Amino acid sequence: MISAGDFRNGITIELDNNIFQIVEFQHVKPGKGAAFVRTKLKNIKSGGVVEKTFRPTEKCPQARIDRKDMQYLYSDGDLFNFMDVETYDQIALNQDTIGDALKFVKENEMVKVCSHNGNVFAIEPPLFVELAITETEPGFKGDTATGATKPATVETGANVLVPLFVEIGDVIKIDTRTGEYLSRV
Repeated sequence: MISAGDFRNGITIELDNNIFQIVEFQHVKPGKGAAFVRTKLKNIKSGGVVEKTFRPTEKCPQARIDRKDMQYLYSDGDLFNFMDVETYDQIALNQDTIGDALKFVKENEMVKVCSHNGNVFAIEPPLFVELAITETEPGFKGDTATGATKPATVETGANVLVPLFVEIGDVIKIDTRTGEYLSRV
């Protein structure tokens, strides 16, 4: 159990049969009345954000989130298969659980599988990935003064905006959190 006075960003709590992560918190001491803690909570399973206030002495059970490194093997129709590289146990997850998490992940790459009480609810891709460009328009010489970008498709099928000098076959580094081009490799 954790009291509302000890809330910090990133802590996960159980509330109303759901698991929430504290995105933002603020201790408020008004001139009149009792102090309280104002929070923004993100529902880990649905992704929705709610605002809630707590008394500083209120207690909530702290949720334990297990993050396990697993290798993404392949997709088979609507199922995505992962393997624990230590025990060789395999699990298959459906599209609803995965969402857009594998947009920048190639087969045989490592991801983090997040679970609570044995129920997998999310996949965390690596923060940065290196992927080859499979399709893009040719760039034009001298057209770089504005820092212009063009759409490109990478080997996983995802679309990224890249600078005009990037060509088909180039390997680029992408930030998976924002989907932005970082550099050529």
